[in-house]
Amino acid sequence: MKDVFSIKLKRRRFAGQEKGGILLGITIFVCLKKEGNKLKDATINLGNISEDYCYLWYKSLKTILTGFPNRPKSLKVFINPISHKKEATRIYYEQVSPLFKLADIVTDVTVTEYEGHALALLKECDLNSFHGVVCVGGDGTVSEIAHGLLVRAQMDAGKNCDNAFVPVKSQLPLGIIPAGSTNILAHTLNGIQHTQTATLHIILGHLKSVDMCTFSSPIKLLRFGFSSMFGFGSRTLALAEKHRWIPPNQRKDFAVMKTLASLRPENCEISFLPLKHDAQENDRRKEGRLNLDEWQRIEGHFLNVSIMAIPCLCSVAPRGLAPNTRLDDGSIALITVRNTSRQEFIKHLKRYASVKNQFGFPFIDTYIVEEVKVCPRIGMKRIPADNLNCIDSEENTYPWNIDGDLVKWATEVHIRVHPQLINLYGENVVMLDNLKESCSCI
Repeated sequence: MKDVFSIKLKRRRFAGQEKGGILLGITIFVCLKKEGNKLKDATINLGNISEDYCYLWYKSLKTILTGFPNRPKSLKVFINPISHKKEATRIYYEQVSPLFKLADIVTDVTVTEYEGHALALLKECDLNSFHGVVCVGGDGTVSEIAHGLLVRAQMDAGKNCDNAFVPVKSQLPLGIIPAGSTNILAHTLNGIQHTQTATLHIILGHLKSVDMCTFSSPIKLLRFGFSSMFGFGSRTLALAEKHRWIPPNQRKDFAVMKTLASLRPENCEISFLPLKHDAQENDRRKEGRLNLDEWQRIEGHFLNVSIMAIPCLCSVAPRGLAPNTRLDDGSIALITVRNTSRQEFIKHLKRYASVKNQFGFPFIDTYIVEEVKVCPRIGMKRIPADNLNCIDSEENTYPWNIDGDLVKWATEVHIRVHPQLINLYGENVVMLDNLKESCSCI
């Protein structure tokens, strides 16, 4: 019964007849697991012409279904109509909404009209009548709504979101229907980019507690997020955002090629606090070779810096952008790519789509940490954390790619991981290595 999500009385009706009809039995709607991580719906028909018997079975089975506590009965749905190929609205009403209706889930749908619309609504609307929130869109939209849910949780708890606060967990889980270009969050959570799979996880109430990070300046919280890139990954996104008139797939390739053509390192200082619970680091601590309570610092010129609390699976990186971390282990993967030739950097990028180790280069270092501080430097001068005079100057800001969303800031950014800060609809998945897709431009 844990795989059953709906029970209906089965009747024979004539053309044009909307109610009544000859009772034939009951239909059981069940979720089946297909190849890999894919979920599909199926039906089991039980025939009986007795009204008494059918209603007895129907009532008994419905009673069992109501006993699963995590299954939502009411959902707030946000749809981003301009995600990827502008198909999010069609995907929801053709593939998702019918399954929600079949499962007797009541929905309140908002089609967002501008960037930040969902965030604004989440700060103000009454969420008490909902059991969860669903996002239909890409990674940027999901990030905005996850951020909004956590900001709302801090507001409800009376928390002041400064640069050192301890966040509280969101009370409402988030469901992700993939409708973007990469769908990293949905792919990482479910092991596959498949609308029906994501929908059935929501209906069945499969919950997974997932780590999130706070991205803070010296004076305030900038963002909640799952992953980020500084350098090549953020400048590529910034360039793509300037050319949104180009079709999505072409825009991605154009931005990658253009950023590679003008490839340049970022001069910055990176400080990090190694993870206290890492077994290998604990062994080194016992041997007296490392004090884990002390921050470590590296500096220099970096082509890219990745800071990720989740593995970040996607079609172009089936093993993940950060395969050394997990959804809920309370760690951050810090991956630094020091300055090197364009040819060597491209070799590194291509390895994400292969089974080879993408970090097996002398110019790449990986760390498992719990906090990171990234401080840009102009020339050889470090920008002080309290020097906020240039924040409003566009030319002095640095782009950050946070979950596919562009955030610009001028000075130090402090990233901290917060274990299992949000519940997402999904479950542990089997990571597959048989997805091979490379960026066409490289």
